[in-house]
Amino acid sequence: MISYDKSLFDDAQISLQEAFGTCDIISDIFDFDFTHYYDGEMGSPLWRRFVAFEHLADPGRLAWAKRFSNELEARFAALGGGSPARPINLDMGYVEQSKLVLASMKNFSHRIYLADGVYAEVTLAYHKAGWQSYEWTFPDYASGRYRAFLDAARSSLLSKREPKEVEK
Repeated sequence: MISYDKSLFDDAQISLQEAFGTCDIISDIFDFDFTHYYDGEMGSPLWRRFVAFEHLADPGRLAWAKRFSNELEARFAALGGGSPARPINLDMGYVEQSKLVLASMKNFSHRIYLADGVYAEVTLAYHKAGWQSYEWTFPDYASGRYRAFLDAARSSLLSKREPKEVEK
């Protein structure tokens, strides 16, 4: 989640929990200061927070989740009366043992089409040395700033999987 108003994180989390279940990991709030890409439509300064849900999501529903988050963003915009135009950005994705996948409405060479105008990209890979970025990885993800949250989400995933599914 990205917003100019930190209080919107709690409101968005409540709405997300109605659709996806209980959040079991909630990150610290981070400065979103690696880019000014969103300043025009969202204001500044901007903040970022991550949440992970207790129940494992089906990766095949990522396109649906992205569409849902876009509808939720539109509801927040309507409640805000248009100032700023986009009060919150809800980025949907999932962590697997070996990667972080994010959804996007924008097509680029490294993204794969899912459905309904939604694309997916592997943003980070997990190797023995930890989280590794790609040339297309957003600078804030590449910085390692979110490593503690991503490590916690990955550990939670591994603890919830059947033992035979977990590779060393």
